[in-house]
Parts: sequence; C-alpha cells; structure tokens
Amino acid sequence: MKKSILPLVFLSICATLSAHTIETNKIAKAPVDSKTTFASDAIMPHVDSHHLPGAVSVFYNDGIQETACIGYADVKRTRPISLTNIFAQCSQTKGFCGITLARLIEQGKIRLDDPVHKYLSEFKRLWVYKKFAWDNSDRVLTVATNTLTIRMVMNHTGGLPFDLPAYQHMGGWTRRMPIRDVAVVASTTPLNFQPGTGVQYSNIGIDIGAAIVEAVTKKPWHIVVQETILDPLGMTNTTFWPTKEQLANKIELFEARKGSKAIYRKDTLELQEPFTGDGVFPSAGAGLWTTVEDQLKFYKMLMNLGVGDNGVRILKEETVKKLLAVSTRPPNMGGYSLGLVAPCISDDGENSWFGHGGAWQTVAMVNWRKKQLKLIVTQCCGSGPKPWMADHEKAASKFFKAQIDTKDSEAYTGRMQ
Repeated sequence: MKKSILPLVFLSICATLSAHTIETNKIAKAPVDSKTTFASDAIMPHVDSHHLPGAVSVFYNDGIQETACIGYADVKRTRPISLTNIFAQCSQTKGFCGITLARLIEQGKIRLDDPVHKYLSEFKRLWVYKKFAWDNSDRVLTVATNTLTIRMVMNHTGGLPFDLPAYQHMGGWTRRMPIRDVAVVASTTPLNFQPGTGVQYSNIGIDIGAAIVEAVTKKPWHIVVQETILDPLGMTNTTFWPTKEQLANKIELFEARKGSKAIYRKDTLELQEPFTGDGVFPSAGAGLWTTVEDQLKFYKMLMNLGVGDNGVRILKEETVKKLLAVSTRPPNMGGYSLGLVAPCISDDGENSWFGHGGAWQTVAMVNWRKKQLKLIVTQCCGSGPKPWMADHEKAASKFFKAQIDTKDSEAYTGRMQ
C-alpha cells in the first residue's frame, strides 16, 4: 500500500515556517464587513451593458472591508465570478521577484547596486543603441559604458527592451525556456539606452533579477518563491502551473470592444496556450496565476510592513519601507521600486500607496500608513475603452471617505459622500 505523504507535507510546511518569525500579536482579526456597495454600484452598469463580463473588487480600510463579486467568470456558462477563481495576474508577478531579492539584501548576500555581471557573467560586456529609435531605424551599436545593476533591472532603468525580440514565438509571457536561459538571451540583446539614464518597462529585466536569485541561492527561483512567500502566507492557489481543475474554473479572458459587447478570447499573443505543463517555465515578469483570496494575503502582508495576516513575518519593516514602498529610481524618473509601483517620496498618508497592476486589468495598491488596500480583478484585454477602471477608482475614493460605524459589526449606520 502506498504510504501517506501527509506527514512529509506537514514536516515540510513546519520547516518552511520555522525559517520565518511568527508574531502572534500581529495575527489579524477577520475584517468587519462594511455593508457598503460602492464597487457594485460603479461596476454593475458595465456588466449589464455587456462591455465587461465580470470583476472582483476589494476595499479595505483599517479593519473594515467591502468585498464585491460582480458578474461572471464565464459569461457563456453563466458561471459567477468569485474570490476563488484562478486568473493570470501577469505583471503583478514582478512584486514577488522584488521580495525574493529584498530578502537576500536583508541577509547581506547581495547589494542593490551590485553589478549584474557579479552574479551573471554574461552581462560583463553589453551593447547599446548609439541613438535609439523605437522603429529600430538606427541600428548603430556601441559598447555600454554604464554598469547595469540589480537596482536598474528591477526598476526598469537598465535600458532593457520590454521582452525578448522573439518572445511571441516562444509563448509570450508563458515562457518556453528557463529563467537562466532567458537571462543569457537577454545579455545578447542591445540596450535601448545607457543603463541608468532612462526608463523602459521591461519583463526581461525582472527575469534577470530572478536569475540572480537563482545564482545566489543555488535554487530554482520558483522554489524560492514557494518557500519564502507562498507557503508561509498560505497562498495555496498561487502557481506557475495551474491544474486542469483550476483552469476549468478560471476567469475567462475577454476583449473589450468600443461600442459593442466584449468578446471571448481563448488566448493572446502575449499569453498563449498551453498555460501549464512541462513546456511552461516560470516568468518573474508575468508568470503567476492566483486567486483574489490569495492576492489579499500577499498585498495585506505588504500593507502590514512584511507581516502576513497569519502573523508570519516575510520581511523586516524597514525593508518594506525603504526598498519596496518608495521609489529606488533617480529623481525625475517616476516612482518604481523592486518590481512595484511606488511613490518617489513617502512622507504622509496620502502619498504612501504602492503595489502593481497586471495585464487584463488587475490592480492592487496598499497604503501602509493608513492600513488601506484597493484591488480590482478583471480579465479583459484589447485596446478598447475600459471605463470601469476609472469608475472603480472613484468608488474607492468614496469608500475611504465613508463614515462607517464599527461598534456593531452587523450594523452599517451611514456614509458621508
């Protein structure tokens, strides 16, 4: 008879948690239901008009939470959208890479301004367009004189292009090669400008960051993510390889169309089937699948300065404040830290929002000073208008301004517009 693996799984989980501090005094209480309907009121008209199939929204304000599941995960089958539907979070994966690097910085194993070539030797000599043109009309190259650093690849100032030149032929964001190989190919790709002198959003820059994690830890990056983030936070439905059962219950992808109904999309050039299996490799720039239930565990950990709602500490407070919650870019280059959108200066409660968005209209932002969170998940691609995003932001503003009586968790006494 086959022996049960449960004891081994239990021991593995215990070993993972033993590497993290469990702060019992910081285990979060279940949030109080706000009894408000700001998000539903804002989003439902778009669902009723068939321009948007469905959305999940969460607003959280210091212990009070509004949760809304609006419309469908699958319109054709009238399958309601929920907190447990899996979806492609795409670029929101970048923050996971930032955390794995931040942990190594905490441990003194790397420094933010270390040259990339210290860990990945192929980046010792790089080429850059002498005069970059978006249409590549000027193909004159010169050797890069500035050193590419970890800081630069993680905050998109390294000059790296958005993705590998042939990425659409290699599965797009559904990677068909290991992270280490992505980095090797990236090292042969000309930079758009001298490192540190401009901004170019880059998926492969984040993959290079993950390749550095692999070089330092001697482990595959996805194992590091599993051991240091997913397992400790109990994110059991976040993965690079969704199961058939999860994919059967996923939030389906739709394309927004101007003046007409949204249409179903099986996949896109950027995210191509098959989504799972032996031919799929992790992408630090855009590879994770997750659920809203799991996303809340991740972003509330950031909001709580490194401590999950279960009391497990992932990062030190100062690490979150100085490396993740505030920009690491030079002045006048916008706000971005280690795989996260972040303010240039975080000196008050109004200017402390940080987080990330992903393709298909997923966004999660947190404010650690005010203990606030706002999140929306749809799976709507295409260049058509997506007015529900602006309406959702207005709904968030109303929620955070609302006066909600929490003396009785069952009572909602009113709100102030």
